[in-house]
Amino acid sequence: MATQRKQQQILVLGGTGKTGRRIVARLQGQGVPVRVGSRSAQQPFDWTDQATWAPILRDVDAVYISYYPDLAEPGALETVSAFTDLAVAAGASRLVLLSGRGQDSAQLAEKHVQSAGVEWTVLRSGWFNQNFSEDYLLHSVRGGEVVLPVGAVPEPFVDADDIAEVAVAALTGGGHAGQLYELTGPRLLTFGEAVAEISTVTGRTITFVPVSPEEYAGSLAAAGVPATAVELLTHLFTTLLDGRNARMTDGVVRALGRPPRDFTDFARSTAATGVWGRA
Repeated sequence: MATQRKQQQILVLGGTGKTGRRIVARLQGQGVPVRVGSRSAQQPFDWTDQATWAPILRDVDAVYISYYPDLAEPGALETVSAFTDLAVAAGASRLVLLSGRGQDSAQLAEKHVQSAGVEWTVLRSGWFNQNFSEDYLLHSVRGGEVVLPVGAVPEPFVDADDIAEVAVAALTGGGHAGQLYELTGPRLLTFGEAVAEISTVTGRTITFVPVSPEEYAGSLAAAGVPATAVELLTHLFTTLLDGRNARMTDGVVRALGRPPRDFTDFARSTAATGVWGRA
């Protein structure tokens, strides 16, 4: 008697992160079998431990690849490439890669996924709206002062919910294979303008303070942030915010047939949750 094959699943790497947990929630809401890839999952996954890769890929048909902490990190290209090859060898037939705008190393990872011999979709995104409300800058906003090494360079902040919706469409639907979606919000804002909008909707005085990269790195180091994280964050601010990404794209419209979420809408709905109350 033949053994019945287990139902194939979608694997969401970084399934507890900003985009990953939103993707997982949407897939579960649609009744799609989903497996969460994270260190804390029932079947643990760790980018730094290749022994965890093969078990989590068993009976997986599609994979959302989100590398932590960032594709700009040294060694990320080699790690993502090795995982991609293993996923395809294990039977995955559809790959969706979360990439970054303006990053040479990220685009090399894109090329590897694109040449893997299976269906692929690349989601190339910039700074998330949710960086202001989840972990990274949340404490600064609550404290009333956001200090960053960036001046008046505009950024088309993109909403993590838009990224998640595009990812789910690419993982489950048709018409997205072979597509590179560059995902942005509908308008350009400097970090100072974004912080000012948050200040307005919260009714609190929240200021933005630009500093030099050296001052920023020094403050992070003094706060006990690991040197590798300090180097990565400083690199991201000094390269990606040099004006190369100061333009909007139509990726969300192409993928979903609707405009992307505006930063003001994000700020208003987030303020209503109370998450930006004083630290």
